[in-house]
Amino acid sequence: MAENKTKPTGADVEEYIASRASDAQRADCEELMALLARVTGQEPYMWGPSIVGYGSYRYTYESGRTGEAPLAGFAIRGRDLVIYLDAESDEQRALLSRLGKHSMGKSCLYFKRLSDLDGSVLEQLVINSIAEVERRYGPHSAA
Repeated sequence: MAENKTKPTGADVEEYIASRASDAQRADCEELMALLARVTGQEPYMWGPSIVGYGSYRYTYESGRTGEAPLAGFAIRGRDLVIYLDAESDEQRALLSRLGKHSMGKSCLYFKRLSDLDGSVLEQLVINSIAEVERRYGPHSAA
């Protein structure tokens, strides 16, 4: 079975942001970091070369594949910022409809600027995502 490429590294979060983010994205990254630290109670840690993660959880899929992933996290993807969320429930979909200008992949919330989003809705989305991950896979730990 293939090894998971996204795992904690010793890379510096501030260096990642400085090297990838535009000026506007840097300010948004600082706000995201404050939100994710507040919600998770964890410090940021780089996962792979491009994900700023908070906490961790172990998962096992029905296929038997296991691994570790950040409980919450974000990345800079070109002109977009991405927050990783579990957003499949009806409650999460209702929150997404009130969030503001974004697009959603399976577990990737893409947006250009935090100012395009309702901050309290975003925070609730993250809180609910963490609760769902912990319900599904058990309590989290620090990375």
